[in-house]
Amino acid sequence: MSPSKRSPRNAKSKRGRGVENSPVETGKEYEVDITETSPQGEGIARIKGFLVFVGNAKPGDHLRIKITTLGPMDAGAEIVT
Repeated sequence: MSPSKRSPRNAKSKRGRGVENSPVETGKEYEVDITETSPQGEGIARIKGFLVFVGNAKPGDHLRIKITTLGPMDAGAEIVT
């Protein structure tokens, strides 16, 4: 393959959405259903297919959460009381 046909090293991965294309925003609140548990014991919810990890949550919980951290492929959240 010639060098001109290669993608640049800093090209975005097609797998990740990128933080700017995330369906959630840091500091905003959402209502979610916890559907599964991560290997670390956090509850997992999905917002428009985007993974959200919620501490102290278990499958079956319906919660109001606040996004605390945001990455290109997932987010972290805390339960709003």
